[in-house]
Order: sequence, then structure tokens, then C-alpha cells
Amino acid sequence: MADTDIQKVLNGDADAFRFIVREHKDNAYTLANSVVKDEALAQDVVQVAFIKSYRKLDTFKKESSYSTWFYRIVINEAFNKQKKEKKKPEALEMVSPVELRVEEINAEFSKMEQNDQQFYINEALMRLPANYSLALRLFYLNEFSLEEITQITGWTNANTRVLLYRARKEIKHVLTELLNINKEDLY
Repeated sequence: MADTDIQKVLNGDADAFRFIVREHKDNAYTLANSVVKDEALAQDVVQVAFIKSYRKLDTFKKESSYSTWFYRIVINEAFNKQKKEKKKPEALEMVSPVELRVEEINAEFSKMEQNDQQFYINEALMRLPANYSLALRLFYLNEFSLEEITQITGWTNANTRVLLYRARKEIKHVLTELLNINKEDLY
């Protein structure tokens, strides 16, 4: 988004802000939902985040991109909403460790249609703890760099790397359960 769009909003151009909303609403919803794990709460989070960003746009220092600044607001709101609602992510049953090779996962996914893949990925992400789901979405689905993720979330670089490592490991277990992959078939 260009600095001119931000300046237009600051000058009172409502259409410019509508453009910003259209540009970022889907990613904002996805990020919020990865934390709060509830569609209605995620929609509330996004609305509050847009209102806050509109009211605080004059404080945006342009040291990073608008999306980085805005997604930080979304994530902070999502974690605040989660605390207020006192919702805790469902505990995952511990499964025995199964080492899945990337080729085996890719082979399983190649058997499914694109819609099925999206369903299983979203279902797996919804079963992960909020930090894991958020880290995976930002890095793999939104393709943010580690530096951008640290700016958006406020996590340290080391913490981000650890979360991504643990999240990848956990999503393998969740996908194994969802896809009913038999451990013996992997050897």
C-alpha cells in the first residue's frame, strides 16, 4: 500500500480506507482466527483492529509496511480477546512420535483434491495452540520473513524459530491423525 493511500485516509478520504479494509480483511481474519479459534470472535477482533488502526493511523511511523503494523494490531487484539473470553485451546492428545518424511506427506496430499488439502490444513491449524497456528500461517501461508514475523508478533527471532520448529512438528502429528496414516505404512 502506498504512502499516498495512508495520506488520503489521514485527509479524510473514506474510499481510501475502504480500499485498505478490502486489501487486508481476509488476512486479518485468518490471523485472528488462528489465535481465537472462533469465527465470530475473529470477526470482532478484525473490526476492533480496523477501528484502532483508523484512529491511530496518524501514529504510524512508516518504519515498516502498513500491513506489518496493522497485523500487529490484529494479533494483539486477538490475544486480548482470547484472554477476555478465557478460552483455552483444546489440549491435544499426545500421540506417539512418528517421523514423517516430506516426500510421504507430499504423496498423501497429491492424492487429495485442492479443496481437501485446504480443509485438512485449516482443520490441523485450528487444532494447534494459538502461537503455533499463528507462526505457521504467517510464515508459510502469508509468506512473511522471520524479521517481519518478529515485528508483527513482538516475539524474538529465537522464539519465532523455536515456535516454527515446534509447530511444524506438532502439525505433522495432527495431520497424521486427521489423515489416519498408519504408522506401518511409513516404513
